[in-house]
Amino acid sequence: MAKNSRPKPTKLSVYLYIPNIIGYIRVLLNCYAFAISYSNKWLFGILYLVSFVCDGIDGWCARKFDQVSTFGAVLDMVTDRVSTACLLVILSQVYRPGLIFLSLLALDIASHWLQMYSTFLVGKSSHKDVKDSSNWLFKAYYGNRMFMAYCCAACEVLYITLFLLAEHQTENLMDVLINSKEKGLLISLLVVLSLFGWAIKQTVNVIQMKTAADICVLYDGNRKGN
Repeated sequence: MAKNSRPKPTKLSVYLYIPNIIGYIRVLLNCYAFAISYSNKWLFGILYLVSFVCDGIDGWCARKFDQVSTFGAVLDMVTDRVSTACLLVILSQVYRPGLIFLSLLALDIASHWLQMYSTFLVGKSSHKDVKDSSNWLFKAYYGNRMFMAYCCAACEVLYITLFLLAEHQTENLMDVLINSKEKGLLISLLVVLSLFGWAIKQTVNVIQMKTAADICVLYDGNRKGN
């Protein structure tokens, strides 16, 4: 009796999955966006946000067309982290104190790297699987797709808004945030809503880093105990 199973995908077919092609487009968009970031700030902002929106589209396509792949997940995460890292580096050059943005960059990379590594140590298939966590905010963040999307979008929108609001290359961060209310009600509301989501995401990053570090320590303890 013949088995009713799908044929094993080839290496080339995985590279040509629709969500992965969208991922390549995101990379190209970001490369061009950062190349013109200082010469055309508004076009940079538009292209960066288009790339960010594509991040949600490729996930939808992966589920819609049953084209979920490990390569696609890694491509997606690497693109997200590198894009945010480059934007934070630019902001560190525009604002004073620049160390704030470099610290956010370090936290973002460290928390996600530790989370991915700890995921493999415990044998989970996804770094978003935190059902066994005792922290309610951590579980709410990864357990509610809309909530996580809001927090991620808030970070990116805040960073892009700060870049567009900067008129010089030695801006004081607090002065720009305080004076954003003079730019109009829409800008003020955008900054406030973005700051709230940004604060939640940074808190989650700290929780994620601590939780992942604990898993690494416990893994060593359990291995030596055996």
